[in-house]
Amino acid sequence: MSELSAHHVGLTVERLDRAVDFYRDVLGLDVVSRFSVGGEAFATGVGVDGASAEFAHLDAGGVRVELVSYDPEGDHVADSTVTVNQPGAAHVGLSTADLDAFYESLPDTVEPQSPPQRTESGTRILFLRDPEGNLVEVLEA
Repeated sequence: MSELSAHHVGLTVERLDRAVDFYRDVLGLDVVSRFSVGGEAFATGVGVDGASAEFAHLDAGGVRVELVSYDPEGDHVADSTVTVNQPGAAHVGLSTADLDAFYESLPDTVEPQSPPQRTESGTRILFLRDPEGNLVEVLEA
């Protein structure tokens, strides 16, 4: 078997521009590229008849975050009732050297689940949601 390496973490979003604005302006990630993909091979590959999609790739310090908006759009599943302990739940994990400074810099439109917390392992964490309802964990490294 050939070796695998990480390429990206992907999140499906409803409004690509809104999601890009959040990940770029609030979380400080750099937009690496934006592109669209369609055609029969893509639709067959993703298992959605007639699918096409708009993509944005952002650099999260060695990890690529891929935001993708599909046409046709599927049913919305991420909302405030989805929690990290539910099978199938996903989140993006990012780190910062100063979690308190990050927390204080959040705009009023972003409501974290709690102030920064120190876990039993000693790690400081903060969870928030992007404008699409996806969970984002920020931890102090």
